[in-house]
Amino acid sequence: MVDLPTQDWLTPIIAFTVSAIGSFLGLAFAARARRSKTFTRWQWLALASLSLGGMALWSMHFIAMMGFSPVGTSIRYDALLTVVSGVTAVLVMGVALTITISRQRTSTLLLGGLVAGAGIVAMHYTGMASMSVHGELHHDPVYVALASAIALVAATSALWCASRLRGMTAILLASPVMAVAVTSMHYTGMLGVHIEPSRLNRYGPPPGASTTDLLLPMMTGLFVFLLVCSLFLLLGVDEERPDYARRPVHATPAPPDSERVPDAGYRPRHGAAPAPPAPPARAPEDDVWTRRR
Repeated sequence: MVDLPTQDWLTPIIAFTVSAIGSFLGLAFAARARRSKTFTRWQWLALASLSLGGMALWSMHFIAMMGFSPVGTSIRYDALLTVVSGVTAVLVMGVALTITISRQRTSTLLLGGLVAGAGIVAMHYTGMASMSVHGELHHDPVYVALASAIALVAATSALWCASRLRGMTAILLASPVMAVAVTSMHYTGMLGVHIEPSRLNRYGPPPGASTTDLLLPMMTGLFVFLLVCSLFLLLGVDEERPDYARRPVHATPAPPDSERVPDAGYRPRHGAAPAPPAPPARAPEDDVWTRRR
């Protein structure tokens, strides 16, 4: 079994922070996808899948694995399986988000949670399979079952937040909760890992890429991805936001022509001036020149 208290505790803090940032970006993009009705929805869904699957899940998993250093054992990684685990997380989260956001029902939420939970477990153990050591890796079935249950609950909770939450405050509060669930799943699975040393004396590290070989491309990709996501959040058009420039002005309707009172000071630029108003007619009894009959 892996003795986690003897591991470096700075790495779990970094992994948790990356997962929380990815959860925040994913929930923000999912909220915009939920409000969009056109092709823009698929763009926001793609960004949400990359944020949740690629950053909140896979990047957290890989960073946490960097702190996994059993005593007397060198670890290398299969680059192909590492990439496959990341692609799996992104694709599965994309499918789960599409299922959940398209129809906000309890049945679709549970189905999406099942798909996402299975994808998280597949991502985790594909990444574990990419590890190359002088010996054999064994997983305790009890911890595998616990990690799978946590993954199912975490995935369903994430999809519920992505399909229901509104407002930046709610998203900010939900992001660290999601990060706690994701990291708990990872370290619960790691508690059940047991390395059986090889019976043969082998010198040198096992074949594969070291953590430093994969660290620079991953950190560069994370930095570029964060920059692009920040630009999308700042410059993206939110279809729910009212467009005041196109909103019609609700003015008082003009009276009909028959009820308009002419302006005495108005002079047209072209044509003759309007005729002055006729004087009021005199009453017959006030006219001294009219003979009374």
